[in-house]
Amino acid sequence: MKEMKKYYSLLLFCVAVLILMSCKEKKNTGIIITKKPVAAAHRQIMKTGDYAQSRKVEWLGTVYTVETKRVADPSLPVIADGDTKYYDNRITVRILRADGSEFFNRTFTKSDFSSYVGKTYANGALVGIVLDHAEGDNLLFAASVGSPDKMSDEYIPLLMKVSRQGRITISKDTQLDTGSDEASEVDLAEKEGM
Repeated sequence: MKEMKKYYSLLLFCVAVLILMSCKEKKNTGIIITKKPVAAAHRQIMKTGDYAQSRKVEWLGTVYTVETKRVADPSLPVIADGDTKYYDNRITVRILRADGSEFFNRTFTKSDFSSYVGKTYANGALVGIVLDHAEGDNLLFAASVGSPDKMSDEYIPLLMKVSRQGRITISKDTQLDTGSDEASEVDLAEKEGM
């Protein structure tokens, strides 16, 4: 029994030492463990891509050269398309006579088309202007304002005419490009008065 008392005393002593050691204040080493802050990726402002085209067209009994050049312009307001930001475009249209002299030269921005674009695309970009064809006294161009994303097909189609005097007429393009000479459903519906 004496021996048992010794073991109990020894056990009690060990438990007391452990309790005292566990109550001791932990040493502060000054090490703070946190996650390293991730620097926010600075998104670059995108460009829709510079583009230049030169086409010859027979108009008014002679051959003209039509040059169009699209460039992203950092001086214009930045366009936001979702999380991506784009520079708006400036497009220059030059029409040269057969002898090389300049008949027409004008640079367009989205503001030239703003009265023909609804609220949906008011914050879009000037996407493009391309020569469509010559018709009578006018050269017809297809213009578009919409999403600057190259993968998007969201835009407002516009029709721009340049007359033989160099006057410009802009309107919404209501003619759908169906790829055939047959009347579209929209054309047929309009004929029927719908």
